Formats: sequence, C-alpha cells, structure tokens
Amino acid sequence: MESPELILINDDMIKKISVSRNISSRKGDNGIVLVVGGNRIYHGAPILASMAALRSGTDLVYTAIPSVNVEATRSFSPNLIVIPLVDEKLTMGSATRLIKTLPKKIDSATIGMGMSIAKKEALLSLIEKLLKNGTKLVLDASALIPEILPKIKETGCIITPHGGEYMRIFETELKTHHNNENEQIIDVLKNAKKYGITIILKGWKNIISNGELTAVIERSTPAMTVGGTGDVLAGLVAGFFSKMNSFEAACTAVYFNGLAGIMAYQKSGLHMVATDLLDNLPQVMKKFDQIENN
Repeated sequence: MESPELILINDDMIKKISVSRNISSRKGDNGIVLVVGGNRIYHGAPILASMAALRSGTDLVYTAIPSVNVEATRSFSPNLIVIPLVDEKLTMGSATRLIKTLPKKIDSATIGMGMSIAKKEALLSLIEKLLKNGTKLVLDASALIPEILPKIKETGCIITPHGGEYMRIFETELKTHHNNENEQIIDVLKNAKKYGITIILKGWKNIISNGELTAVIERSTPAMTVGGTGDVLAGLVAGFFSKMNSFEAACTAVYFNGLAGIMAYQKSGLHMVATDLLDNLPQVMKKFDQIENN
C-alpha cells in the first residue's frame, strides 16, 4: 500500500470544521458525555478526562467511577456529576446498573482510562448497550483489548492507543522508531479501514485515520510525556465527538491538546503536569468559538 496523502491540520482547517453554538441553545444541546474509568490507584484519570470534556464545550459530563473514588472526585470540582459504580472493578452487575442509572441520552462516551476490568464480558456488554442506545464511543487504555474489535467493527467509534496498546489490540508488531513513520501510517490506515473505526495512534507523531482520511500531528513538546495527558486527550475527543464526526473530532482534540501543551511548556518547561493542559485549554480554543443566530 502506498503512503496516503495527508490532511493538513492547522488553524484554518480547525476553524472550518468547528461547530458553532446557537445563541438560543439550551443545556444538553451542545453535547452530553459519559466518562467511565478509574480504580483504587488511578483515581485521577477519569477526572482529567471529564474536565477535558467539559472544557471542550460539552454541556453535561457524567463521570462513572468506583465508589472508593467518589469522595476524591467530587471534592476535585463541583462541575463533575459523579455516578458511583457498585464494584471496584467493572463487572456485569456494575455495567448493567450504570446503563439503568444514566439519567439522559448520552451523545458520546469514553471508556477505559485508569479502569480495572473484572471480566472482559462486562466491558463488551457495556460497549454493546451504549452502541445500541446510539452513543458514540471513544475507547482508551484498559478498554483496548482484541475482544472489542468484533463489537465496534463498522460503528465509526474512536480508539486512542499508544504504541503498546496498539500492538495489544491488533495483536501485531509495530515498528516505533522514527524512521518507520511511513509504515506506521500505512498500518493505521489499513486497520482503520478494515474495522470501520477511527484510530488515533499516540506518540511523537500522532497518526489519525478513519480508513479514508489520514492526518499526522506532531507532539508539541516532549513535556507531553507526563502522565495524564492521554486522559485529557480522551476527554477532549469524547467532547468533540458528541457534536462532530469521528475524524474531525479526533483531529480537533489532538490539535487543541497540543496547543495547550505548548502553552504549558512555555510556562513550566519540562515540569508541566496534565492539569496544566486543563487550565490552558480555554485560552487556546476560544479564538475558534463561533455563535450563530437562529
């Protein structure tokens, strides 16, 4: 397969695909997102994802986490709507109860950041039920296992693996050296097309493909290797996916995550942390805001 022609992602392109907000819109019209993740150790991952989804301009974000993490999560921000999961790990019971607990239709959901899974069947059941309800999915981290591929095939869902997770989900080798960038692009395009999904392969160069369109966005600074930046990205992707198509949501999220990273690096150098991205997102995104009259 020849290397595909790459879509150029810049300010003009992002401005063109940005979704305007109607001046008379009501709460819920601009996206409702569900975040499912966390465990006893990684309680911060779903917090970062949820706050990023809110920063994307989404109206409502529901954060489903193990009960052990509820107090810490609620105390982090009053903006978070927390749904306690009945078990510390994702089980069939907690997945079923979560679906019954959700108070509103969910436009998009991101699943997997910092999450412990008791049984693979619980994850597969949650994916199946959300898709049946019309929810668009972003799968990250622990949710990226080979068994999900039959469930998400031809659904247009988004997955956000780093190199190791990519090799795990597709059960393949991936040459990660910088000199093998062209091979990586071709492999991502091939798998996106094969399964009818959009892939964001995270790394020094983020490769994004929906099987037809492909883009590469360089990481803005090596400071972005700090833990939690991928969780912020997953939340941004879900937020934009609630009101955009999968490829545009993926490109927009990676682009803004990178711009926030540049700003954080300018302030803190190699000492930035993931919450710095959350603080900088409004400043890098607001120039793209558009409001339309009825």
